[in-house]
Amino acid sequence: MATDPAELINRAKAWLAEDPDPETRGELSKLIEAEDTDELAARFAGTLQFGTAGLRGELGAGPMRMNRSVVIRAAAGLAAYLKAQGEGSGLVVIGYDARHKSADFARDTAAVMVGAGLRAALLPRPLPTPVLAFAIRHLGAVAGVEVTASHNPPRDNGYKVYLGDGSQIVPPADAGIAAEIAAVGPLDGVPRPEAGWETLDEAVLAAYLERTDAVLTSGSPRDTRVVYTPMHGVGRDTLVAAFARAGFPAPVVVAEQAEPDPDFPTVAFPNPEEPGAMDLAFATARAAGPDTDIVIANDPDADRCAVAVPAPGTPEGWRMLRGDEVGALLAAHLVRKRASGTFATTIVSSQLLSRIAAASALPYEETLTGFKWLARVDGLRYAFEEALGYCVDPEGVRDKDGITAALLITELAAELKQAGRTLTDLLDDLAREFGLHATDQLSVRVEDLSLIADAMRRLREQPPTVLAGLAVSRADDLTRGTETLPPTDGLRYYLAGSPEAGIESARVVVRPSGTEPKLKCYLEVVVPVASPEALPEARTTAAAALAAVKRDVSAAAGIDA
Repeated sequence: MATDPAELINRAKAWLAEDPDPETRGELSKLIEAEDTDELAARFAGTLQFGTAGLRGELGAGPMRMNRSVVIRAAAGLAAYLKAQGEGSGLVVIGYDARHKSADFARDTAAVMVGAGLRAALLPRPLPTPVLAFAIRHLGAVAGVEVTASHNPPRDNGYKVYLGDGSQIVPPADAGIAAEIAAVGPLDGVPRPEAGWETLDEAVLAAYLERTDAVLTSGSPRDTRVVYTPMHGVGRDTLVAAFARAGFPAPVVVAEQAEPDPDFPTVAFPNPEEPGAMDLAFATARAAGPDTDIVIANDPDADRCAVAVPAPGTPEGWRMLRGDEVGALLAAHLVRKRASGTFATTIVSSQLLSRIAAASALPYEETLTGFKWLARVDGLRYAFEEALGYCVDPEGVRDKDGITAALLITELAAELKQAGRTLTDLLDDLAREFGLHATDQLSVRVEDLSLIADAMRRLREQPPTVLAGLAVSRADDLTRGTETLPPTDGLRYYLAGSPEAGIESARVVVRPSGTEPKLKCYLEVVVPVASPEALPEARTTAAAALAAVKRDVSAAAGIDA
């Protein structure tokens, strides 16, 4: 890392000389002229690291930002990796969202691929990430790239890489690609022709939409009234078209968030899980009247799906379901549809799925966090993760897909409605049959990453033996790996139950976030439910236990909740 001001300026000038983008050249020129060494130091403190999430970072000039120079190097490294794997004449499909610079990054990637001797095809316009994941398998590509920062803040963009099986990269491919990126020389030596790639027509989207029909049961009820928000992203047109094909009533789209807008003007953070992000959707639902059955939201690249249900007596009138709840509902629906194959989720998601699968004698697996792992489960039929990601058609899209998940939850709501019931009623059924699986999360954002390392070290050196009055019956340090999991930086605690407290069991998983400066603690408490009348008390018991676990984990880790 350069600390000498003169060296910083020289490095910035060298970068400037290669930068192909007038916008970032102008930005960097101003910093050099102003001799703003603090800002230059932040931008030249290293390079954005390419990993299993690809690249993601703030837009701007310099190697620690997302820009055309960084993307060209990433594309050149990916091309070199593919050629080294014997895929030098294969097809690379490239998709992109509507964020700032996404189209530029996609075109640069296509140019680099063609310049390296590969074939390249761009999706016809900004489209949901699941369309790209589908297109890789549909077109027989050797790799795919999606330019997106998903639900990150407006100032960010990212670069997600898939290989030919339609799944996101995992080790050792990530390290292999990163090594090739590091070996890329001056940008002048990276051929970037002005043409030679294909821009796909609407046929690829039509094929995806035709595939979405496969998740629904022919002749199933379709009378569900939905309010929908694409959260200023690219999901609207694809979802509305999928609903029309399926025969559902056209969803009422939240007008203020209907159009793609890279500035995301109505939300502080374009993630349905964030406080306030669903306010406009709930307001639209209240205005639409009591006939509205559910509210659905996609994140900006539409690979995630959020669901809300009526909640009479609350100020909003609606309640966001947790990803674990939607995951259980979709699993129960698939079981009723006689789905066969492996049901899978991640180590930080609810254990309820394991009980649903066991009750139907279905195979079940847990993986590390992320669909890059879930997609690789043998015989996969259904997968979900608590962060609003669901894969309901792995043969079509081997990744999370917010469009097909929306179709399936809407079908379930219609079937329940026909029987005079709701999604909430089905959740109550599952709690009575399998126990109330209540989940929560403690997420601590830090400025200083050393605080996360300190917390993990403290938990390893002084492991808790009791949390919320429940004995820690087993502790797993996941850096050692397990029989079924590769090593990862995480800790998992299983807590014994307490019949006196009305608790069957509990579990805590602590891990650093892979994409944000956060320490995340995933909490689950299981409370038996003897009868329908016992549900309210079970919820009270679970809420109190989760609060106590959260408090004690925070204290044990030495972090502020």
